[in-house]
Amino acid sequence: MKLQRIREAIDKTDRELVSLLAKRMELGLRTRPYKKNTVDTSREKAVLERANQARLGLLEEQFVTDTFMAIMAESKRIQNMDLSLVAFQGDHGAYSEIASRNLVPHKAAYIPCTRFSDVFSGVMDGGFDIGIVPVENSLEGAVTQVNNLLTQTELKVVGETVVPIHHCLLVRPGTDHREIKAVYSHPQALGQCSGFLERNGLEPRPYYDTAGAAKMLIEEDITAAAIASPLCAEIYGLEILKEHIEDDASNQTRFLMLSKTPYDKEDGDKCSLVFATTHEAGKLFEVLQVFAEAKVNLTRIASMPHRQDKGNYNFFLDFEGNENDPKIRSVIEAVRSHSKNLNFLGCYPSISGK
Repeated sequence: MKLQRIREAIDKTDRELVSLLAKRMELGLRTRPYKKNTVDTSREKAVLERANQARLGLLEEQFVTDTFMAIMAESKRIQNMDLSLVAFQGDHGAYSEIASRNLVPHKAAYIPCTRFSDVFSGVMDGGFDIGIVPVENSLEGAVTQVNNLLTQTELKVVGETVVPIHHCLLVRPGTDHREIKAVYSHPQALGQCSGFLERNGLEPRPYYDTAGAAKMLIEEDITAAAIASPLCAEIYGLEILKEHIEDDASNQTRFLMLSKTPYDKEDGDKCSLVFATTHEAGKLFEVLQVFAEAKVNLTRIASMPHRQDKGNYNFFLDFEGNENDPKIRSVIEAVRSHSKNLNFLGCYPSISGK
């Protein structure tokens, strides 16, 4: 039993080592926009010196040097691959990463961010090429933080995808399911699986992120479960105890792809904008009448309180059409004339149009 416990600790350490190496490669990629080339001999020398200063008595200097030379060589190889840097909020395995893989399936590195604002600012300052953010959930409605950021961003929407939200009950390998009493996940995921949890007598425990809960489960020595995506099981080496535990199988989230550069092809068939009107009776009707008279189909209407104008609202509209069409241009200008402010978010291919 002692040997088995030591080996389990070794296995955990190995997973942590690989995870840290992957994180280092991601950080290396993030330096790429801010330097002219991948070779910096003075920087490499400093890295080797710091690494050897930190080595413990068991590690030979040559071993540490060889290891870090290999790490830096791999980092340079990855930086030279010309990968698109795709930012998403959450830990690896989050549904936002699934959306990222759907929208940019090839030649991409998927970089996790702590906050939605980090995704927006990172794309805006050139640190990332693309950002992927959830805009609305079929059960929970609009994603408030993202929609607030959309009201003031200069970024453009260049694509969209819808991800079915199918939750899994994940456990550490070898866990006896009869010993599980508590389940960790994001509060929304716990709520979406409340029927399953109640039927099985499991205690829901809120966590900041679904993927974060899965990551915590493999890092901490606790007997519990997590609710997260199947991708989390693959990434963190967890076992799927049960799939599709959500109470509503129709649950899905729509994600937007953001870029500094507008979508520049002719096949864009959907537009998005956000606007606010003066706080007067009939103003919203005037805007909606513009679309009705032009026979332009609205596919989404949503509203949120205007943070800078208490008592007023921002309105989010998605509608069919291409911004190069004179009729659509005329509609956008008419809406602008009825609005206190308007932010045209972009024209892009709709999911049905792909």
